[in-house]
Amino acid sequence: MSRNLITWLVYGLIGLAVIGIISSMFTNPISLLMNLLIAVVTGAIIFGLVYFFFLRKRTTNELKKYRKAVKQSKQKYKTNTSRYNNVTSKSDKTNTPIHKRKINNKPRKEVPHLRVIEGNNNKKRKNRASL
Repeated sequence: MSRNLITWLVYGLIGLAVIGIISSMFTNPISLLMNLLIAVVTGAIIFGLVYFFFLRKRTTNELKKYRKAVKQSKQKYKTNTSRYNNVTSKSDKTNTPIHKRKINNKPRKEVPHLRVIEGNNNKKRKNRASL
């Protein structure tokens, strides 16, 4: 019941605001433009202050965390960039044996974040082309 009352009060306030804006547009449009300009400037100043004191520090902190995660991901899943650059360093060739390099270039067969969901494979599929 109180929810309906609050809804009707909000609709009433919005209706009064629309009536006030329309009447002020016809009676004194310069004053309306000045009031709208003052409201926009005040909102921009408040947003700028909130951003400067609260949001700016959070976004730089999140950016640092993102960069750290990207760095860790690159270390975990090292990609062979030599095939793209056609330049291989001597340390890569000397440190890893040939058989390990060949194995590492193949895609992994078991990816830890993917799994196979067993289904009912015993059902015969209908040949829709013959229907």
